[in-house]
Amino acid sequence: MTLHEKMESGPNRKIEAISFAIGNDQYAVDIMAVREIKVWSEITHLPKQPEYVRGVLNLRGVIVPIVDLRCRFGQGMTEATALHIVIVVQIGEQIVGLLADRVLDIVTFDAESVQPVPSTASNGHIDFLSGLVTVDAGMIALMDLSRLFTTELDAAA
Repeated sequence: MTLHEKMESGPNRKIEAISFAIGNDQYAVDIMAVREIKVWSEITHLPKQPEYVRGVLNLRGVIVPIVDLRCRFGQGMTEATALHIVIVVQIGEQIVGLLADRVLDIVTFDAESVQPVPSTASNGHIDFLSGLVTVDAGMIALMDLSRLFTTELDAAA
């Protein structure tokens, strides 16, 4: 069940997500999609990929495309260092690594506390957001991983 499906499954539904930072902004993905979190390491670059696909990583025999979320969000390329993290998620049958600045926390919230993304903010850079939730640490944008990637990513794997 995706984060979006969980939010629409009815009242009193608790949602758990992993929150992380890109610059000063907070995002979260469904905890059930996360397979592991690892520190940034060298990757193999592939030609003719979308700019946000940084390359691939061999993760215990599985070739995993690494997506630079800062770049995907239209904020320029991440100057990745050993302090950056890769959140390895499963989207359908595909394993993908998400390059982010740092993991923040595991957050739990009620499905009914999720607010829609304002329609004035809808554009190609945020169509992948399924909602916004306010927690103690501030506002978190919830990512719908199924909408984050296009068929361009399929070519990277």
